[in-house]
Order: sequence, then structure tokens, then C-alpha cells
Amino acid sequence: MTKQEELTPRAVALGALLAVVMAAANVYLGLKAGMTVSASIPAAVMSMGILRMMTRKGGILESNLVQTAASAGESLAAGIIFTMPALVIAGVWKTFDFWVTSLIALTGGLLGILFMIPMRKVFVVDSPELAFPEGVACAEVLKSGEDGNETGAILVLQAILVGGFFKFVGSFLGLLKGAVEWATIMSGRVFFVGCDVSPALIAVGYIVELQIAVLIFTGGAAAWLLGIPLLGGAEGNAIDSGWNLWNTQIRYIGVGAMIVGGVDSIFKVRKGLGMAVKELKNAYKRGKDKDLPKTERNLDGNIILLLTVVCIVAISGIYYHVTGNVGQTVIAASCMIVLSFFFTAVASYIVGLVGNSNSPVSGMTITAVLATGGLLYLMGYSGTGGVLATLCVAGVVCCVACTSGDVCNDLKTGHLVGASPRNQQVMQIVGVCTAAFVLSPVLIAMHEGSLNTGGTGIGGADYPAPQANLFASLTKGFFMGGDLPWDMVVIGTIVGMMILMIDKALGKGGKSAGLHLMPVAVGIYLPFGLSVPILIGGLIAFFVKKNSGDRGDANLKRGVLVASGIIAGESLVGVGLAILAYFGIASLKLGAAIPGHVSELVSAGALGFVCLLFYKWSFKK
Repeated sequence: MTKQEELTPRAVALGALLAVVMAAANVYLGLKAGMTVSASIPAAVMSMGILRMMTRKGGILESNLVQTAASAGESLAAGIIFTMPALVIAGVWKTFDFWVTSLIALTGGLLGILFMIPMRKVFVVDSPELAFPEGVACAEVLKSGEDGNETGAILVLQAILVGGFFKFVGSFLGLLKGAVEWATIMSGRVFFVGCDVSPALIAVGYIVELQIAVLIFTGGAAAWLLGIPLLGGAEGNAIDSGWNLWNTQIRYIGVGAMIVGGVDSIFKVRKGLGMAVKELKNAYKRGKDKDLPKTERNLDGNIILLLTVVCIVAISGIYYHVTGNVGQTVIAASCMIVLSFFFTAVASYIVGLVGNSNSPVSGMTITAVLATGGLLYLMGYSGTGGVLATLCVAGVVCCVACTSGDVCNDLKTGHLVGASPRNQQVMQIVGVCTAAFVLSPVLIAMHEGSLNTGGTGIGGADYPAPQANLFASLTKGFFMGGDLPWDMVVIGTIVGMMILMIDKALGKGGKSAGLHLMPVAVGIYLPFGLSVPILIGGLIAFFVKKNSGDRGDANLKRGVLVASGIIAGESLVGVGLAILAYFGIASLKLGAAIPGHVSELVSAGALGFVCLLFYKWSFKK
């Protein structure tokens, strides 16, 4: 058998490029929808296609390294957009600080890699109960790509063009509405329905499939179709009144439920965490063992230790820079180290159970915010210093949780295709280092570009940034006299515990019945218009699989490529338009003269056409 090339200059260059592209795309998607998706499978397909066009060969190991770097960049974006925009939303920053944002991304991403490496053997090799659904699927894509077929890459490219064109026509030309909404007030109660006009959200629903999509929609329906009417107190414009009741009251039920979900997730991985701690005792010895085969060698233990110390020192310097207080810096750094290591194990284990896209990072980050903010509050700290310290800790911890879960997933893929863990870890570092410095410019362009063209910026209607809005509210409640609706949070915790009990009662042999808490909680917390297209995407995936016969899984995977391309296309054009807006180039608004009901019908019809195209392309040979 011919020896395959692996860590090549072209793999490094292409991996770094795709890491930047995927990071920018996920910044847009996360700020708009509050959800991100794994880039491993589309990056694997694109890397195989591009490498073959470049060299006519491009082996499986080289393609695996490219997707490893690309997905590391994508996961880092999630860690930043869930937390750092909260500083702008809370009014602590006027715009994003380039160096603070970039260094938090860089150090948090590196710690996620470094903390996960010693746990690789426990989770990736010695835990057969962990299915790693996305890691296994990515390995299958890489294996199937060795036959030289480039149609997967072409399919992704076509989907990118469709997603990008839809976004261009809607947001730049202004011919399509961003959402179709209707609301009315009866007896002081708001009744609201709506649907965002976004192919990317259809694609998200397709990727997470029907079960998760239904749970998200259930949470949204419970919040908007039941919770808001029951709350009452509506007045004025029906749509504005509905949004106000959700924003100030109902969504905090989702917060309480997410807290319960995060604690439950931690409890479930307690055994895996114990195994990971024991594994640390042998990590450095294995790292120096030259007799191990290349498929078992990690980065050298001394390198891991050195980089870890450098990251912790750098993070402590960032904390002192933003707070100017030694006491706050010590507390923040201590919380960061403990929480980061803890959530590395939690995220790695959960990714093995349910996949990277379903990891409850929001719940983990809420826990970090509450733990750090509560400790600083008890120690007597207040004002913007407390907000900065808490959110900077949350930023690092969220980057650690996102990156470590992605690292674990990619190392499982590498384990299945015979890759070198050491080479993958090098490429993960490459992906983090390149993506870390593009996140802040993209955030600045999106925020200031929206404001320059009369929009609301990040945290408003243009880019709701639901997680960041939540963390801004929590920290303002701790340190700036904000008034949180704690009664709604308590109701959410009760709802969360009830869902867990119902799931356990319906399950057999102590196993879950599939009534997962986190998707329901996320549905409550997200705007209702987002959950409707996600449900539609889940239904498309269901019917693709149902109508495919023996080729159900194959067609479903083909649809995932289409979904990934549509997300990338819409997201990248969205980022591009934000950059144009930053330089004062506004959308044309050609549809302003079209009557509202006609515009809504056209927009709904356009989205329906994309759904039909989506379904057809899932069967495309």
C-alpha cells in the first residue's frame, strides 16, 4: 500500500483558509439564529474536491487534516459570538476591542485543544459507549471520497451559490422580506405567528433532523402561542407588544430551563470526568514515548505544559488589563482555569454522545457566568469591572467548551481513518490561530455596518444574538443594578425539572425517551420565527429519508452537503453585505414600493421554492 501524504504545506494553507471562511460564516449564523452547525462534513467534502482539482490525488489523510483545521475555526466562532457581543449590548463597550476579543479567542481556543489532548485516550479510544455520530459520519465521507468522485464538492458549490443569491436578493436588493409575521390583540392578549425567510434556517433544521427540530419548535410554540397570550398586558402595536413581552419576560423561562439542562448534562458525565482526571497521570509519559505508533502519538507533554502556562499567563494579563484590579484578576483567572478544565471533559463526553451540533454550550456558559458573577458579587465587586471580568471569563470558558468538543469529534474521525493525532492537533492549533484574528473585524463590520445604514446593530432586530443578550442581562443584574425577572427564571427551572422527570418516566431501563431538555429550552429562548423554518428543515430531512428506501442514509448525507452549502452561501454573503454597509454602501430597497401582503407572499413563495430545490437535490446523483 502506498504511503499517503498527510501534513503537507497545501493542507496547512487550505486548512487555514477554510478555517477563516467557516469562522466568518458561523459568526453570521450564530448572531442571527443563536445556533451554529458543525463544519467538519462540508469542510471534508470541499477539501477533497479542492485537493483533487489542485493535484488530481489528495489522499484521505490530507483531506482529514484540512477539515480538522476548518472545523476548529468554526467552533471558535461559536465561543466568541455567544459571549463577547454581550459587552456591547450591556453598554460597557461602544464597539468591539480588537485585541481583547482576538486574544480571548486565541487563548480560549488553544486551552480547549491543550486540555483535551490528555483526555483523548479516555473518550476517543477507551469509551465504546460514545457513538460520536458526527465524527463517524465525517469519517465515512472521507472514506467514500477516496473513489475520486468530485460531485460532492460540486453539490456544495451549487448550494453556496443558491444560499448566497437568496441573501443578496433579499438583503441587498430588498426584494424579499426578512420575516413574515402576523399578530393581533384580543382582550389584552397578544396572539402572534411568524416565520423567518431564511434558507440557512431550513438547512439548520435539516442537519439537526426532525426530532431535535420538533423539540425546538415545541419550546417556541409553548413560549409564543401559550406563554405570551397567558401573560396578557398587551397594548399598542400587536407585533411590537408580542416582542416586548417575550424579550422582557417569557424568554427567561428558557434561561431557567437551560440552567437545569446544563446541570443535568454535567451530572451525566461525572464518570467520564473521573476517568479523564486519572488519565492525566499518564499523559506526559505517553507523549514522550517514541515506541508508540503514529496513530497514538499526541503532542509532546512538555509542549502542552509550556503552551498551557503561556495561555494562562496571557489570559490573566487580559483580565488585569480590562479590570485594573488584582483581586478581580485572581478570582477571574481561578474561575477560568477550574471551569475550563471541567467543561473540557463535559463537552468532550457530550459530543461523543449526541454530536457536536447538539452540545449544550449555552448551558455550560450560563453556569460559568453565574458562578463567576456570583463569586465576584459576593466579594463586593460591582460596576463595569465586574461585568468585564465575568464576561471575559465566560468568553474563554465558552471558547474552551466549543473547541474541546470539536477537537474530540475530529480526533475520533482521525482515529477511524488512521490519522496521526499529533498532526491533527497541530492543524487544530493552525485553525485556531488563523480564525482568532478575523472574528473581531467581522463583528465590527456587522455591528457598525448595521448602525451606519439605520439598523439596530448586534443585539437588535438585525442580529438578535440571543445568547449574548442573555449574558448581558445576567451580568447587568449582578453588577449594574439591572432588574431580572427572577420569577420567570424560577418558572423555567420548574419547567426544566418537569421535562427531565417526564423524559425519565417515558424512557426504558433508565435511558432517555428522546425528550431532550436543551432543545426545548433553546426554542423557548429563541424568537418564534426561527423555530418555524427549523421545523420545516427537519420535515424535509424526514421525508427525504422516508422516500429514499435503502438509500435513506446516503440521500440524507447528500442533503447535509446541500444544507452546509446553503448556510455557507447565505452567511458569507451576509458578512460581505455587512462589510459594504460598514463602508456606507446601503441596500437598494427595491421592494419598498411593493405592497406588504404581496411582498410577504413573494417571500414565502421564494422560500418554498428553496425547500423544493432542497428536497430534489437530496436525491441528486
